[in-house]
Amino acid sequence: MPDAQLAQARDLLERGDYGRVVRLLEPLTREHPPATQTGAEIQLLLATAWMGQGDPARAMVCCRLIKRCRDATLRAQAEDLITVLEAPALERPREWSITLPDLGTAEAMGGQMQQLARQRRRSNKPPPPPPPPVGPTQAPIGFAVLAIVLLLLTVLLGGCMEVRTELSFQGPGRLQIAHTLVSPGPQPSPWQRQFSQSLQAQGFHRSPDPASLPQGGVAQRLASPVLAAPRALALLTANLEEAARLGGFSLPTPTLQLDERNWLVGVWQTLELGVDLREIAPLPGVGASVALTPVRPSAVEQASPEVATPVPGQAGLVWPLRFGARNSLRLHCWRWSSLGLGGLLIAAALTLVLALERLRRLLGFGLPELPA
Repeated sequence: MPDAQLAQARDLLERGDYGRVVRLLEPLTREHPPATQTGAEIQLLLATAWMGQGDPARAMVCCRLIKRCRDATLRAQAEDLITVLEAPALERPREWSITLPDLGTAEAMGGQMQQLARQRRRSNKPPPPPPPPVGPTQAPIGFAVLAIVLLLLTVLLGGCMEVRTELSFQGPGRLQIAHTLVSPGPQPSPWQRQFSQSLQAQGFHRSPDPASLPQGGVAQRLASPVLAAPRALALLTANLEEAARLGGFSLPTPTLQLDERNWLVGVWQTLELGVDLREIAPLPGVGASVALTPVRPSAVEQASPEVATPVPGQAGLVWPLRFGARNSLRLHCWRWSSLGLGGLLIAAALTLVLALERLRRLLGFGLPELPA
């Protein structure tokens, strides 16, 4: 009997007859408690009917009674109805509703509509001819190139500046690195501040600013301690890669190699530098160079694409780097070893003393007497 009434209640719900569903199922709630499957189905149908009649409070009570049922499917359906009932009511936008005019003004509005229709018929004209064809749309390549250049200028340096890397030979197998960052503006650029912080974190310290500084500009010179040649070249490679990373570029690993042949009194050195800047287009107002001290101009074997020029009044060279090209430098130089020269002088002095002592004995003077 309850199955037939439940089937009848479902048919009534499909037809929207919510009142008959309530009158049909309410007597059954006394015989079938909500803890049973049949009682839970009755409460679920009643909740749907109460929702259809616009009584969410009673529908909520029916859904909460279903929580006592052991059937997980019915409990899940009740939870879904509770979620719908507890959802906040949304305000209907005004434009979703249609306001009917007053019937008393319908005749006047009809006259206005007829007048507007006559005016529209008079103003109807054939559509204008289509515009002449102008060919396929071309991609804005010029604008894209301009945007890329502006982006590079903003991201890389944030303005015009000069970067000079100094490589100082402090003796056989010993090098010192220094980076000079010169900005013509009153404040350092964002790239300059970030690169300076990165260098200080790697052990670089501030040194006196260079004398050649543009008027009103800002210069920073950060120098490393004197390091062994392999460690110094590895640090310089890391500095160049960090500078490219901060500028938003991914450059090939620079080639930095120093070969030394020790001849006791001196060292024959061969230095090779290679920096591939083909990925960076030339930027107006931005310059980079490498300074080498102490190095004579005759030590340069090959430099491209720019020529290494001597520094006036100093024993050093400046090698400008060109953006958009592969830069390479190779030089040979001889460096005296103070330790080797000192040892050679001591050996020569000892040999001279022994020779004079032998000559003295040959002349018959004998061994020198000890003082009394």
